[in-house]
Amino acid sequence: MDTTALKECAERLFASDALTSVVLVTAFEAGDPLVLSEPAADYTPTAPADLFLVKLLVGPGNPGPPGAPSTSGGIGIEVWLPTREAWNGRIHNIGGLGGYDGGDHSSPTQVGWFYAALTAGGEGAVAASTDSGHASRDAAWVMGPDGSPAGQLWIDFSHRAQHEVAVKTKALATAYYGTAPSYCYYEGASTGGRHGYQLAQKYPEDYDGIIALLPTVNFTEWALACLYRRLVVERDLGGIELTEEQMDLVSNAAIHASDVVGGEHLGYIFDNESCHYDPTRDPNVLCVSDGGNSSSPHCVTKAQAAAINKIWYGVTADGSAPDPEVDNGVSTTLGDRLWYGLTRGTSLYVAYFTKRDPRMREVLRAASAAGNASGSEQAALILQDPAIAGPSFENQSGDGQGRWREMSYERLAEAFDLGLEMDSMLADVSSNSPDLSAFKARGGKFLSWHGWNDESIPVQSTMRYYDAVAKSMGGVDAVRTFFKLYLVPGGGHMSPHGTSNEDANPPAVGGGQFYRLLVDWVEGGVEPGRVEIESPLPAPDHATQPIYPYPQKAVYVSGDPRVASSYVSSSPA
Repeated sequence: MDTTALKECAERLFASDALTSVVLVTAFEAGDPLVLSEPAADYTPTAPADLFLVKLLVGPGNPGPPGAPSTSGGIGIEVWLPTREAWNGRIHNIGGLGGYDGGDHSSPTQVGWFYAALTAGGEGAVAASTDSGHASRDAAWVMGPDGSPAGQLWIDFSHRAQHEVAVKTKALATAYYGTAPSYCYYEGASTGGRHGYQLAQKYPEDYDGIIALLPTVNFTEWALACLYRRLVVERDLGGIELTEEQMDLVSNAAIHASDVVGGEHLGYIFDNESCHYDPTRDPNVLCVSDGGNSSSPHCVTKAQAAAINKIWYGVTADGSAPDPEVDNGVSTTLGDRLWYGLTRGTSLYVAYFTKRDPRMREVLRAASAAGNASGSEQAALILQDPAIAGPSFENQSGDGQGRWREMSYERLAEAFDLGLEMDSMLADVSSNSPDLSAFKARGGKFLSWHGWNDESIPVQSTMRYYDAVAKSMGGVDAVRTFFKLYLVPGGGHMSPHGTSNEDANPPAVGGGQFYRLLVDWVEGGVEPGRVEIESPLPAPDHATQPIYPYPQKAVYVSGDPRVASSYVSSSPA
C-alpha cells in the first residue's frame, strides 16, 4: 500500500495550520498486527482490512517542565482511513477510554488505541480517536506544577479535543477521497460518553448522529462520589475494607430479595426502583455476634451492613443515610444528598472483570493497599492540597500522600461545593447543559443508554440530565424526536452486566446494535422505539427483553419472564 499520496495530501492540507502537525503516515495490510515499532504489552489485534493511519498533533498544548504529567505538546489524534475503493462515505469516530482518558496517540512508535482501527476496517468508515490532550492514563495531569488546574489540558479534555477530531477527520477525508463524507457519527462510553454529550451541547454541527453511553456527566460529582465510597469505609469501619465475599453476600441477598418476575428469580434486579432491601434487618447476612443467624466467615456486622446502605444511598454531608424502606436512593431527586450511590445488586468491586482477570484483581488490590483512591485526585485539585491524592499522584507542588483517608464527611462536602464553583475553571467539564436546541435544529440525532447496575457511574445521573433537557426543551415528547435514553436492567459499566451475581446472564445491548439504530434513524428516518435485547451467553437462563425510551420502562404482563413478548411499555409511546 502506497502512503505517498496520503502523506502529501495531509501535509498540504495542514500546512497553513500553525497548530497542527503531521506526526506519522503509514499503512497496514489486512492481517497485519496493529503495531508500530513498539508493540502493546497485552493485546495486539490485527488489521481487519487494508488501512492507512495518520497521526496528528494539534496544539497549543500545555507548557511546563519536561516530564511533568501536565506538560503536553498538544492533542494527539489517530485517523484510520480505508482505501478509496473501500470507503463507505461515512465517518464513525470513537470516544475516549474512560476516566481521565490519555493515550499514545501522538507517539510515532505506538498505536494509541485499537478500537478506531477495528471500526474503520470492519465498516469501511473513516474512524478516529484522541488522547484528549495528554499521554497520562491516570489523573496526574489535572494539576500544573504550581498546584493549580492545568488550564489548556482541561479545555482539551473537557471538549476541545473531540471537536478537533471531528474537524480534522472531515477535512482529511474530503481532501483524500475527493468528496465530503455523506454522514458523520460519534460513539463513546464513560468519558467518551460525556464527550458525546459535550459535542451535542457545544459543537452541534460536528455530527449528524451521536451515541453516548453511560456518561460521566457532572464529572466532579462523579469523581467525588467515588471517593465517598472509600471514605465510608475509613470513617465508619476504621479503614478495614469489606472482603469481596462479604460484598457479594450482601449484594446477592439484595438480588434474591428483589429479582422475582412472573414467579421466577431472574438472577438480577429487573426493577431497581422497587428494591428496598436492608441488610441491617437481614439475619441471613448478619453475624451471630450481631444478632443474626449467619455463622459464615463472610457474614457482616451491623456496622458493615449500615455502611453498605450508605454506599447504596449516596453522598451526604454528614455520612448519614435514611431507612431504605423510606428512601432506597434510586430517585433522581437528590434531597439531602450531594450525589447518588450505586443501586442494590450492583457489584461493589467490579466483579465481572476481576473474577475473570486475576491481573486486574491484583492491580486493584495493590492500588487500594497503597492508599490510592479513585476521585482523590479531583479532591486534591479542588482543595488545592496534592497530599490528599494517593501516593501514585506526583506533582511539583507536592506528591500524593493518601491524606484523603483523614478527610471528614464535612470536608468532602466542602469539596463538592468548591467543585461546583470551579467548573468554569475546569472548562465546563460537568458537561450538563440542558440546552440541545442547536443540535436539534440542525437535525442531529442522539442515542444513549445506561445500565441500572453500573459499577462506576450511578444511572440516576443520566436520568437526571435527561429530565433537565426535557424540562428545558418543551417536555419529553419534544425531546424524543431527536434524543432517546434507554435504561438496561442489570447493565454494567462497559461490561455485559454489572451485578454481583456471577451466574447472572441478563439481556444486554449487542455490539453495534445502537449504531445500526442510529444510522437507520439518521439516514432512513426510522425512529427507534421499543428495542429488544438478549443475553450475551446461550446459558444459563438465556433471555430476551425489551427496553423503551426513558421515562417509559418495560412492565411484565404474563408468560415466560425471560421472553420479550411477556413485557409491554409502562405508558404509550
